[in-house]
Amino acid sequence: MTLLHLFDLDGTLMYGSAAPVEISRQLGLEREIAEIERAFGAREIGPQDFARAARELWSDLTPLHVRAAFDGAPWLAGIRDVWQEIRGRGDYCAVVSLSPSFFVELLLEWGAHAAHGSVFPEVPFTRPVDVTGAMTPEGKLTVADRLCERFGVTRADCVAYGDSMTDAVLFAALPRSVAVNARPHLAERATHVYEGRDLREAYQLVGGTRPGVAAS
Repeated sequence: MTLLHLFDLDGTLMYGSAAPVEISRQLGLEREIAEIERAFGAREIGPQDFARAARELWSDLTPLHVRAAFDGAPWLAGIRDVWQEIRGRGDYCAVVSLSPSFFVELLLEWGAHAAHGSVFPEVPFTRPVDVTGAMTPEGKLTVADRLCERFGVTRADCVAYGDSMTDAVLFAALPRSVAVNARPHLAERATHVYEGRDLREAYQLVGGTRPGVAAS
């Protein structure tokens, strides 16, 4: 049986940080993005308002800033190793995130089969963000269903990895989930819980098994 592994980015693949934070750090705008993140976490704004605010904040963003943010981010160890093993098994791995598409898609370089984020214009920005392209928690499940169709699997063949309530819709819809350095209210909904900084360890909670087959 083929599996599809679906990874969140912020707080999951990245330890204690998020793509918008790392991008803003390159521009010296840590305080400003912290307020936007706070408002989002408190549900004072939604994904569309977040995308609009981030686009305005990053008016001076360049591709060099994006690359520096990506290269300097506090990634979990072993991401490329895990994705290489997934590919070697004939399984699939994808990243589905609320973070900007121009950042999320860089993870294709590390071996993800697919990477989906909130749709932003090209960097440097010359156009406003189309907020209808902002990823939502419900949108993650929609993307998951499209990836299932693309790869010829079903929801029963999926594993979700996440850390916050933006992943709760996926966790509720899929049979297997790994809470990675997660908030308690998501960990309670997970089939596996991992605390640490090595994705290889989180993957081993589910990576060696298939439905009805003992772990090797």
